[in-house]
Amino acid sequence: MLDVRNLNVAYGQSEVLHGIDLAVAPGEIVAVVGRNGMGKSTLMKSLIGVMPVKSGQVMVDGADVTALPSHSRVSRGLAYVPQGRQIFGTMTVRENIETGLVVTGRRKIPDEIYTLFPILAEFDKRRGGNLSGGQQQQLAIARALASDPRILLLDEPTEGIQPSIIKDIGRALVHLRRKGGMAILVVEQYFEWARDICDDYAVMDRGVVVLAGTREEMDEAAVRGRMTV
Repeated sequence: MLDVRNLNVAYGQSEVLHGIDLAVAPGEIVAVVGRNGMGKSTLMKSLIGVMPVKSGQVMVDGADVTALPSHSRVSRGLAYVPQGRQIFGTMTVRENIETGLVVTGRRKIPDEIYTLFPILAEFDKRRGGNLSGGQQQQLAIARALASDPRILLLDEPTEGIQPSIIKDIGRALVHLRRKGGMAILVVEQYFEWARDICDDYAVMDRGVVVLAGTREEMDEAAVRGRMTV
């Protein structure tokens, strides 16, 4: 569903991503892990079209979207939950989720979203800015899911969130994986959580994928070493 080929991204003359190759299939969660400043968030921004690509390709279901603007990528099935959540604080929970419906042309929020995140149904009319950090993260994911994506991009979804909600988010992502139609790419620093939910993993260091493979063949000591050096 998502195929990243030899991706190179630069800030001005300074190249920060060097030859990134990644693939995410439907019904699969791929976790990209690594320390701060290694290029993980830049990768996500380049996939959604916020950061221009110097060279390489971003393929979605066989189609090259590398040159497309963000809104066109969203219409092709990508959804992005940025680091820091960026929900609309003055809008209600329902109104925030409804902004995700624009791409689909629907008016009704799918029941599954409230099933995945019951607290959002309870706080349906509460302003987004009045939610806790963890609840805002659930809301940001719900808003992305409202666009009915084929590819879900999540940048640091556990950052600054209480453990109980981290578990809830993990359960929701595993549920979506089991349905089989969605490809999920997660950028994460919380290694144990990423390890437990992923099918495949990639470790980034200084803009390069230095380790990659399936969860079953993962050398945890080697991964942890790359995350703590």
